Amino acid sequence: MIKTVATTPYQDQKPGTSGLRKKVPVFAQPNYAENFIQSIFDSLEGFEGKTLVIGGDGRYYNREVIQKAIKMAAAVGFGKVMVGQGGILSTPAASNVIRKYHAFGGIILSASHNPGGPTEDFGIKYNIGNGGPAPEKITDAIYARSKVIDTYKIADTADLDLDKIGTFKVAGMAVEVIDPVADYAELMEQLFDFSAIRALIASGVRVVIDSMGAVTGPYATEILENRLGAPDGSVRNAIPLPDFGGHHPDPNLVHAKELYDDVMSKDGPHFGAASDGDGDRNMIVGKGMFVTPSDSLAIIAANATLAPGYAKGIAGIARSMPTSAAADRVAEKLGIGMYETPTGWKFFGNLLDAGKATVCGEESFGTGSDHVREKDGLWAVLFWLNIMAGRNESVAEIVKSHWAEYGRNYYSRHDYEEVDSDAANGMITALREKLDSLPGQSFGSLKVVAADDFAYHDPIDGSVSKNQGIRVLFEGGSRVVFRLSGTGTSGATIRVYVERYEPDASKHGIDTQEALADLIAVADEISDLKKRSGRDAPTVIT
Repeated sequence: MIKTVATTPYQDQKPGTSGLRKKVPVFAQPNYAENFIQSIFDSLEGFEGKTLVIGGDGRYYNREVIQKAIKMAAAVGFGKVMVGQGGILSTPAASNVIRKYHAFGGIILSASHNPGGPTEDFGIKYNIGNGGPAPEKITDAIYARSKVIDTYKIADTADLDLDKIGTFKVAGMAVEVIDPVADYAELMEQLFDFSAIRALIASGVRVVIDSMGAVTGPYATEILENRLGAPDGSVRNAIPLPDFGGHHPDPNLVHAKELYDDVMSKDGPHFGAASDGDGDRNMIVGKGMFVTPSDSLAIIAANATLAPGYAKGIAGIARSMPTSAAADRVAEKLGIGMYETPTGWKFFGNLLDAGKATVCGEESFGTGSDHVREKDGLWAVLFWLNIMAGRNESVAEIVKSHWAEYGRNYYSRHDYEEVDSDAANGMITALREKLDSLPGQSFGSLKVVAADDFAYHDPIDGSVSKNQGIRVLFEGGSRVVFRLSGTGTSGATIRVYVERYEPDASKHGIDTQEALADLIAVADEISDLKKRSGRDAPTVIT
């Protein structure tokens, strides 16, 4: 039986960079999740009888919302739902399932790298048929619908046993509960030289992955330990938990410090990696070397042909605007396209679908390629292991060799988290008002040559995305960028990106914050950030 339920709209269901993210108590309000899911369905056309993929990162409230989504999909006419066993599907694995089985689209339940638990974060996003996040025209339609919705439809039926693999019926709709790991592991084995990586590990190279109590645990265990021969326990915090075991599942130098310290210790592993809540981000560290996400993208692109799946070369590179220009130098040398987009993986989708770009990256620890339409943490880890095996070099040797060839982009991101929203918006507004007057001004030895509010003109569909981040560019290639993040759930996060290009190899060993000190000071002078935010220092520096 299909029920039509009367509801009242909420006015705060505007999707951010990647879906709608709020605290669990917000999503637990009467009809809150149902309203948003119905708004998704109401914004789509032509899905009757088609397949919908549903999965999540296992965080608190995941199972409850999956049950709602399955019943609502049956009520609106989907022919089939594919759902990960236990409600588990990493974000890149969900993208792969959508693509492999030609699904109409998918609903992914995650708040990515944000904490989980009864009072922490939850999220819902819709991915389209190419496996990637819905473009702005769809998310805008979802938001518009959510503000006026007055009913939703749901099948009046018992909950499904999500832990049992098999095919079941819900109100006449087929529901297939699938192994969440199998298809993804098979894809990785097609892309990378597992024999070479297996030999690398067998030679004594110790590899550890910290899954941070989040979704990649089962994936990393199957691939690294079962298929590549790493010792049992090489995958740490491998069981996905509703609260991520108390971890903040953001793979950076603050939240994955224990892993970093272990790798840097005398007797620690040779290679370490961490992934986030839904498996789409990564952190790479080697003995004596932390790899910035910007450098990781550039090095993967420069060494792509070492992996079987990319042996014929790459068509182009795409990066988010705040990501450093390290990859630009690789694209120039390879003679391939280089594309600068706003933050948000959805902006890479058109470039990937059109064959313009093969490898993509964001400075926020996200890297991926055209194998799916999401960033992919484990993919990046395996690519690094493939490069190490192919070059027979350590992480530090690979990075230093890259700098010697291409120059080093000193780069850092300063995050000011949970700043008062009015104060943060006031700072950005004041910066916009200064843009015309900044070019030509000098701050010590730094002279501004250009300043703008980044706008992206999509070369494929002609769409325009404005107000994507304020850039201040200096002579010699240095720059600072200011942006408000769209991934938090409390207050506003101000991100400040600072970058200096250094071609001289004799100057590649300077501490990053020291190398950027004058730019960091100028960034505060231009933006009045500390005064406006009320903060003396960033919450996180990466």
